[in-house]
Amino acid sequence: MPLSVGDRLGAYEILAPIGKGGMGEVWKAREMGLDREVALKFLPPEFSSDGERLERFVREARAASALNHPNVVTIYEINSHAGIYFIAMEYIRGRNCLKSSAKASPFLSRRPWAMRSRSPTPWARLIARALFTATSSRPISC
Repeated sequence: MPLSVGDRLGAYEILAPIGKGGMGEVWKAREMGLDREVALKFLPPEFSSDGERLERFVREARAASALNHPNVVTIYEINSHAGIYFIAMEYIRGRNCLKSSAKASPFLSRRPWAMRSRSPTPWARLIARALFTATSSRPISC
């Protein structure tokens, strides 16, 4: 089922597309009951019947929901509506780092830290803190 602005899925009204990646599309939506903006990540319909892909999608939501860190979005729920699986998460206003840096210079389009600095250090610190939180929340087995 292709999504469109104005569609309603359960408690959510679709507002605008945000992006698309390998594991699905992300849309801005309004959670009508709490009157707040959220981001909804949808598992592509062709993956819904693939047990392994669906399990990866659920694991992603559970792993992210176990974290509480300023550099990791808050997961509100994982759900499905009419056979469409989605993760509802915190919506954070801002710019797309890759698009912003690409406008500044085509050479920098793959270097999102170039948006404010020619050094990756500030971004690396933020990413490292989030990864530390993720890896310290559960033991890792090899």
